[in-house]
Amino acid sequence: MENVAIIGASPKEDRYSNRAQKMLVTHGYRIFPVTPSGGTIDGENCYLSASDIAEKIDTVTLYVGPKHLAGSIDQIIGLKPKRVIFNPGTEDSQLMKKVQTAGIEVLEACTLVLLATNQF
Repeated sequence: MENVAIIGASPKEDRYSNRAQKMLVTHGYRIFPVTPSGGTIDGENCYLSASDIAEKIDTVTLYVGPKHLAGSIDQIIGLKPKRVIFNPGTEDSQLMKKVQTAGIEVLEACTLVLLATNQF
């Protein structure tokens, strides 16, 4: 089972991160929602930051805008995932280059589309 961190997780059902969480679970992935508000989302305990995750993470999917993401990119790199997915609205060429320089695959894609088309 692949472990997926969702940076910018939200309990709001109209948010793409919430839809992605539900789809990831449906597809059999083990998810690690990250949100500074903590708590739980759909029964899953949330992490306050990426650095709080002790498990091996295979994929990080981003749902945070670049100006908020910049402060946590080193934590994300510290997870040493195989890949980081920059969903629409999260793209930033400098942050993407920093992730790539760390030897991590960068995808500029939509997690929902990747899951729906069996390309995740």
